[in-house]
Amino acid sequence: MDLKAGDQVQLKSGGPVMTVSGFRGEQLWCEWFDAKGEHQSRGFLPIVLTLYTPPDLSDFSL
Repeated sequence: MDLKAGDQVQLKSGGPVMTVSGFRGEQLWCEWFDAKGEHQSRGFLPIVLTLYTPPDLSDFSL
């Protein structure tokens, strides 16, 4: 999987949607806002991340 800056990712185990902001060595640097609305950033190895795909709401009806 080739991730690049600007991609939206999520940990394979779940959690918030994060934006890849850059690379530091082997890690992808990600940015997100936590449940309190506070900015967070951290590096992750690519193996623990998956590209985020928004849910398809086209079939949703009331």
